[in-house]
Amino acid sequence: MTDTDPSPGKIGVWLRLALLGLLFVGSGVLLYRTGAYRFFLDRTEAKRFIDGLGVWGFVGFVLLQATQVVVAPVPGEVTGVLGGFLYGPLVGIALSTVGLTLGSWIAFGIARIFGRPAVEKFVNRATLERFDYILHQKGIALAFLLFLLPGFPKDYLCYILGLGHLSAVEFLIVTTAGRLLGTIMLTVGGSLLRQGRYPELAILSTAALVIILVLVRYREKLERTFHRWRERRARRQGV
Repeated sequence: MTDTDPSPGKIGVWLRLALLGLLFVGSGVLLYRTGAYRFFLDRTEAKRFIDGLGVWGFVGFVLLQATQVVVAPVPGEVTGVLGGFLYGPLVGIALSTVGLTLGSWIAFGIARIFGRPAVEKFVNRATLERFDYILHQKGIALAFLLFLLPGFPKDYLCYILGLGHLSAVEFLIVTTAGRLLGTIMLTVGGSLLRQGRYPELAILSTAALVIILVLVRYREKLERTFHRWRERRARRQGV
């Protein structure tokens, strides 16, 4: 394969970004055409709606976040922004973190209990092979880095790490801490959207997009670096 050939990993990331962009554009057009955008601009009406949900709104949002990790019915970026819009930065971050951690634990548990045949129902074989190098040792630091960096398939990683040597406690620490930065950025973005602070939202979105594009550009190089690092560490440990 030449350097100009698109790899499956790159295609997957660009497709995800394209679908996410289409979703936002499509949602914006729909809200404008139906006039529903007025609901989001009327903060009094929005607050009344949110307050009316009560505790069930919290439960429903947590379950939505957990479900999108396990079966991914909607992109996690959308639910992250939604949490900030509905509940503000502090509560939104807390609820998203609980939901993402719950969903990650479920995916990890499915892999740990039912093994690779079950994981292959959720994760394609190419992705499993690409991250096979992190299964043979614990690799806590590497797993944390993969969760931390935008653009990596974090939901798939939950299943993949369930096949490895991390304990449930180690995994929960890694996934919770690793997802936190992305959760904060998405939630703050949703909160800025609700408050109508569009200049700050534009700056935050631009910064996030630049980071993602840079990582997409150098994603394979990063993965090769991680792979070589694991191999060297394994040789030093005599594995």
